[in-house]
Amino acid sequence: MADDKTLKEQVQKSIDEIRPALQLDGGDVELVDVEDGVVKVKLTGACHGCPMAAMTLQMGIERKVKQDVPDIKGVEAVSGITE
Repeated sequence: MADDKTLKEQVQKSIDEIRPALQLDGGDVELVDVEDGVVKVKLTGACHGCPMAAMTLQMGIERKVKQDVPDIKGVEAVSGITE
């Protein structure tokens, strides 16, 4: 597995690639952390509290990140956390 810094950089790059699609719908995503192969993100804007947020997270963000960074096991949304 890649070291944490490299892994986080790879995940950030993947998220940056999907961000414009989220922003078109008035939402956004922020990378909070990567721990033990699990990406923690914060959904913001229209994505925060949206009924479709879980689908966006799983079918969009998680699929893209796992495709780009095979070491990732999953993606979880967190709220109220900024680093």
